[in-house]
Amino acid sequence: MGRSVQDSTLIGISRRTVLKAGAAAAAVTALPFAAPSVLRAQTPPVVKIGILQPVTGALAHDGDLGRAGAEMAINEINAAGGIKSLGGATLEMLFGDARSTPEAGTQEVERMQAEGVSAIVGGFASPICLAASQAAARYELPYLVDVGVSDQIMARGLTNTFRFSPGFGKVTQVALDNLTAINDKAGKPARTVVLVHEDGLFGSGLAKLLQSELPKRGFEILETIAHPTPARDMSNVALRIRSLNPDLVIPSNYYGEFVLLARTMQQQRIKPKGIYAILGGAASNGRFVKEFPQAAQNVIDCNHWHDPKNPKALALRKAVEGQGKSFAYNVSLNYSNVLLLADAIERAGSSDRKKIIEALNASTFAGHIMPYGPTKFVNGQNEGATPINTQIQGEDIKVIFPDAFAEAKANFPAA
Repeated sequence: MGRSVQDSTLIGISRRTVLKAGAAAAAVTALPFAAPSVLRAQTPPVVKIGILQPVTGALAHDGDLGRAGAEMAINEINAAGGIKSLGGATLEMLFGDARSTPEAGTQEVERMQAEGVSAIVGGFASPICLAASQAAARYELPYLVDVGVSDQIMARGLTNTFRFSPGFGKVTQVALDNLTAINDKAGKPARTVVLVHEDGLFGSGLAKLLQSELPKRGFEILETIAHPTPARDMSNVALRIRSLNPDLVIPSNYYGEFVLLARTMQQQRIKPKGIYAILGGAASNGRFVKEFPQAAQNVIDCNHWHDPKNPKALALRKAVEGQGKSFAYNVSLNYSNVLLLADAIERAGSSDRKKIIEALNASTFAGHIMPYGPTKFVNGQNEGATPINTQIQGEDIKVIFPDAFAEAKANFPAA
């Protein structure tokens, strides 16, 4: 039998319907593949950076302050639109606890490497920075030293390692120049010195430099006293200082040991003409001033410190103290290092490690809050970095030297 017209029409309609339906289905099927492309275009990429700090163990207080400074810088950068040359890429912090030991710091670097960070900032203590930067060098992973002052860190010629702040060679030179100027201005009341230092990489290296340089400037070193970190008692050290009766005590140690020494000297009524710290662990730390104001009074320090006339620095300090934290140089240095790194990534237009290293080498970054001027790296060391002198006066830490940054005059001699 032949087909009717109606049958033919239905068949035609069915075919057209099927073809349209097929086309629609194909379009729908294609959508899931197209949609992520749209989403990726709208979502800014992420650049992972490692923040390494000792937040457990003997150095936990310092590590916590370093982490706070880094976090504030990351939040500020992301809130301002991220890395604009990368389409507004946000910085993502991958945090590692160095647990106050070089071995733990190295383990954290290995983990950060495996998780794809573009660079690492931090370490705090010289032994941690030394080991962690060496581990990072195996992967050409940029490493920015936040505080570690041992000049061994930069003497190895590692092309991945950068130090924004000064090392103890530069700090010692400036500290002795400033001490001489302060002493001369006061009529040269100080002549004899006792050195007290922690027996690790930082303290021993600094003591060796001071033993060489102080006599050249007319100071007599009566004795050099080393102690371990951590130390539980400073009674014998204080008794020895009492028997020697120096004009100056120059300590170089970490927070806990510095506080212990100052408190023990106060309790034993040992009053030299001055305590002149060089990279003193507590002498530029608000916690020391708040918790032990009598022991802290008139302590002078030559150390890392922010520019007290920089509004951005003052706002940072206010924000940190508003969180109930004490303020110290660790905050400013980690804050500035993260800003420096972000500037390098911005100029590199890439999260590639080699390109970031190239950008750091060419850096002239001046958007930090330290009293340095523009950044200039030579073999990884920022040649513009310099320490300044502070003194604990009343309930605050004041810059007393050089005059360009001074907020107050030195109270010297103090006794």
